[in-house]
Amino acid sequence: MTVGLFIPCYIDQFYPRAGIATYQLLERLGCTVVYPREQTCCGQPLANSGMEQEARPIYAHFVETFDRFDYIVCPSGSCVYHVNHHYDVLPESEGVTSVRERTFELADFLVNVLGVKTLNASFKGRVGIHNSCHGLRGLRLGASSERVGADFSYYRYLLSMVEGVELVPLDRVDECCGFGGTFSVNQPELSAKMGKDRIADHLRHDAEVITSGDMSCLMHMEGLIRREGLPLRVMHVAEILNSNGTRE
Repeated sequence: MTVGLFIPCYIDQFYPRAGIATYQLLERLGCTVVYPREQTCCGQPLANSGMEQEARPIYAHFVETFDRFDYIVCPSGSCVYHVNHHYDVLPESEGVTSVRERTFELADFLVNVLGVKTLNASFKGRVGIHNSCHGLRGLRLGASSERVGADFSYYRYLLSMVEGVELVPLDRVDECCGFGGTFSVNQPELSAKMGKDRIADHLRHDAEVITSGDMSCLMHMEGLIRREGLPLRVMHVAEILNSNGTRE
C-alpha cells in the first residue's frame, strides 16, 4: 500500500525527529511512504480560534494533496481528529469523504490496518504513557475513566512489543496535560498548573521518559520540565517503536 505521510506543523518546525521516526517505522513495516512536499497545516489552529471559514481553503488543499494515496497517516491524534470530524464543513464529495475515512493516527493505523503483532525494536528505560485528549476521547485509542468498558490502550499494546521498555503505572492515566492549543495561550497559569500535575504523576513513579502520540502535549510538558530542571525527557511514541536500543 502507498501511504501519504502528513506531518503536523509543530513536528515539522520543532520535532522533525518524530516525523523521521514515523517515516522509517512505516517503511520498516512494508509500506511505501510518500511525503508530499506541497502539504501544509490541517487548519486546526484557525478553526480552534473561531475562524473555520478562513480555514476551509486549507481543508480543501489537504484533500487535494492527499486524495491520491491508499491511506493518510499522521503522528498526531489532534490533527487526525480534526480531519475526520471537522472537514464536514466542506461541500460533500467523494474525495472529501474518502480522505476523511482514510486518514489515520499512527497507532490506530499500526493496530487496525497493518495488524502489527511484533516489532523488531528495543529501548531501555522506564516509560510513562501520556494519553492526549483528542486521541483518547476523540479517536478512542484507549479506554478512558468516564466510560464503562474493557481496558485497552493501543500505545501500551505497541510499546509492550519493544524489548527493554518498562511501562510505569500512573495514578491518573487519562488526565489532560493542560496544553489544549490556544487554551495554553488564553489560560497560561491554569495550563501550566495542569502540566505540572501531569509531570508530577510520572515523577512519583520514577519514569525516565514521557511518551505520547501527540507531540503538542509533549512540547508543553517539555517546556515545564526544562524550566524546572527535572530528570525527565519526552519522546514521541514513534521514536520508541522505531528505536534500536541506543540512548539518544
